[in-house]
Amino acid sequence: MSLRGKLLLAQLPLAFSLLVVAVVSRRTVTALDHNAQEILQDNYQSVLAAQRMRDSADALGRAALAKALGHDVDDPVARASFAHELQFQEGNITEPGEREMTARVRADWDRFSASQQHLQEVLAEARLGAYLAELQPALLALERSTAEIVTINQKAMVAKSERARERAERMSGVMMAVTVAAFLLGLLSSLYLTNRLTRPLSVLAQAVRRLGQGDLDARARLPGKDEVAEVANELNTMAARLGEYRSSSLGELLQAQQSSQAAIDSLPDPVLVFQLGGGLLSANRASATLFGVDTDTVGEAMLSALPSEVRRSVDKMRQHIAAGKGAYVPKGLEEAIPVPLRDGTQYFLARANPVVGEQGQVTGLTLLFQDVTRLRRFDELKTDLVATVAHEFRTPLTSLRMAIHLCVAGAAGELTDKQAELLFAARDDCERLQALVDDILDLSRIQSGRIELHPRVVGATSLIVAAVDEHAQLARDRGIELRIDATSVDRQVSADPERMDLVLSNLLSNAIRHTPTGGTIEVRALIEADAVRFEITDSGAGIAQEHLPRLFERFYRVPGTPKGGVGLGLFICKEIVEAHNGRIGVNSTPEGTTFWFLLPPPAGQTNPVAPTVTRQ
Repeated sequence: MSLRGKLLLAQLPLAFSLLVVAVVSRRTVTALDHNAQEILQDNYQSVLAAQRMRDSADALGRAALAKALGHDVDDPVARASFAHELQFQEGNITEPGEREMTARVRADWDRFSASQQHLQEVLAEARLGAYLAELQPALLALERSTAEIVTINQKAMVAKSERARERAERMSGVMMAVTVAAFLLGLLSSLYLTNRLTRPLSVLAQAVRRLGQGDLDARARLPGKDEVAEVANELNTMAARLGEYRSSSLGELLQAQQSSQAAIDSLPDPVLVFQLGGGLLSANRASATLFGVDTDTVGEAMLSALPSEVRRSVDKMRQHIAAGKGAYVPKGLEEAIPVPLRDGTQYFLARANPVVGEQGQVTGLTLLFQDVTRLRRFDELKTDLVATVAHEFRTPLTSLRMAIHLCVAGAAGELTDKQAELLFAARDDCERLQALVDDILDLSRIQSGRIELHPRVVGATSLIVAAVDEHAQLARDRGIELRIDATSVDRQVSADPERMDLVLSNLLSNAIRHTPTGGTIEVRALIEADAVRFEITDSGAGIAQEHLPRLFERFYRVPGTPKGGVGLGLFICKEIVEAHNGRIGVNSTPEGTTFWFLLPPPAGQTNPVAPTVTRQ
């Protein structure tokens, strides 16, 4: 038998089970429908007939009363309707006692008809008495007998409805039992037949697995002539030819290449191998799954299949290695690449290592994209937690600062020298805490992308003057000369004044903190290419060269520096300046340190240099 025939045979038990369930369902529905029809035919029609007879009798009674009162009124339609319904009821006797009650209705109807005829024959002045003496009692008796018919049939309907409900419950139980039995029988039969059908496939799969593991002596020997047996024979032939091919040197080379590919395929993160010129040489399965790379296709055209974010990262790392800078190692999670995938955006840290040829030249590069989505989520949670704590900390800190300032001002009474000394120290600590909270909140907004810029055209001088005026008193208190360099120039830039004031304030605060008494701090604005270069130069002790590359990292503080911050100010300055499409840096010597940053001019403008600023 062919494979198709065996598959159909395995499905027959389930099909038979469905047929049995369908037959039982049909019989159940037919029985329930018969019960409903029985109630409708036997009782409901009798109830309707009795009610119509009562309505007709009422109409005839009203007509008789009108006639007794002197009005010539008759209702032949009601008379005909009563006679018709009574005749129908006499032919629809289905319940015990209904026949006797129907005969009673016939007798009461005859009595009522006779009374009505007698009412027409008596004199007008005697009709009211005849109505009250004869016709009204006959009408009441007729209504009572028809009501009894209604009662008999309604009780029968309730009893039959209850029996129908009990039968429906029994049939429902039977239906459920038949369905479960048919399902289990069909399922077990299908499982048995399917197991017999798939047993040869298991043998074939085991042979394929052994061949995939490199055992070319594995064979799948199956009896029969169906499609599975034919596939097994072809597999055996292929295994024999592969064994012959492996014995050649080309086969060994191919095996080595396959081993190399298997090694990178085992990595859970995407791995891409490129030629230095740009062609894709190899990719692992993770690259195919996440980036849509076809691992069977290599070459320059495959770059177009990569997500745009990955392509930009590849170009940047290729330029880094081509420039002879060695391996590319990311600095932190802030360099993670967002890649939109089917399950949402995932973040990857890209690392690149050069591929060196036999003569030591760089021939390509290997890229590893490490999935750091969870680490980034944890980092975001940490940042949000810190921001929330800082925000909640702000209100009690404000109250504490206000209380300390009031106490220092003498609002709560005179202070002793010792109390004043302690309150002054507490006030300084509160100010440092307030600065720390502000830095943390600014950091949270920057990291979450919620920092908002409102750039406009402003002059470099106005930015410098505002910052210098803000810190002039602090510098005088510490015996430091803070001035604007005479060579400073005024030029328009595109910037958010509030954010740039924060940058200049942080840089000036650092300069004042690290400049000794009697030192100087100069602020200037210079022209560099088509941008404005802001510089803050102090005469402090300088910063060791090994610390300069890390100054703008989060929470980095130069060892040995005095207290005053947690290493967030310079990082915030860097983020704000870069958000303005600018650059920031630092130069330091033992004679002093210069922090600088560049801001671009307004779009579409090449502003001329304004007169130099001489204010000091």
